[in-house]
Amino acid sequence: LGLSDEEIQDRYLSRFVNEAVTCLQEQIIKTPVDGDLGAVFGTGFLPFTGGPFRMVDQVGAQAYVDKLSRLADAHGDHFAPCQLLKDHAANGTKFYPN
Repeated sequence: LGLSDEEIQDRYLSRFVNEAVTCLQEQIIKTPVDGDLGAVFGTGFLPFTGGPFRMVDQVGAQAYVDKLSRLADAHGDHFAPCQLLKDHAANGTKFYPN
């Protein structure tokens, strides 16, 4: 496919983050803490980020919605951002108070 390392990382991380937020949206996990701990200790998600929810709070939900929307336009709906992520982007809210 001729993808750069950055494109591969963006695709992987964006999908992972979206799936984590989807799990919270669908009440598969109860809190962002559950998702972050499960991701870091269960899958080896980048521990220095604090987990996918901390990473979204740090980078901004809008950045992920924009990235996922671009990927969905180019590669299909499996990249479409979930509703909870779009809600956080629209409202400028975070998963953690601080």
